[in-house]
Amino acid sequence: MKRVGVIGILVLAFFGISDSVYLAQNETSNTPLVCNVENLSDCNIVAASQYSQLFGIPIAEFGIVFYGFIFVLAALELFLFNRLLRRILQIVSLVGVASSLYFTFLEIFVIDALCIYCLVSALITLLILVSASFIEPIRKKARQEPPAPPSVPLPPHFSMPPS
Repeated sequence: MKRVGVIGILVLAFFGISDSVYLAQNETSNTPLVCNVENLSDCNIVAASQYSQLFGIPIAEFGIVFYGFIFVLAALELFLFNRLLRRILQIVSLVGVASSLYFTFLEIFVIDALCIYCLVSALITLLILVSASFIEPIRKKARQEPPAPPSVPLPPHFSMPPS
């Protein structure tokens, strides 16, 4: 079942990379984003805002690096079955969810516009975290040992005399 979860993370990371590449490509070529979803058609407003870059680098490029790193970690997990890799996957995806929450907060309350590509990216990141939590539970249940039988001395074994 863990293998299915890891493959799911690989697929989600691929879609995240695709989403981020599209956004980064439009950012660098200055072409408008295509977003015709009802009530979520403000992609170009979000992309043109001052919050679309961090340290002069488009957020979409951070997304490419983020999803690429998740993809590599999941691919390694398919072959190495390493608990440390699964923990790193969880930590990185948790950082991604926190970042997505922050940027979604900015979209709603500061920019006052919603971008479908950003929301899809946030959903993908959340699904990656959920999948990573399923392949390696955060807290394992303590395995209870059965109680030890009482130490009562057994009577010596008596054998039947030969007839």
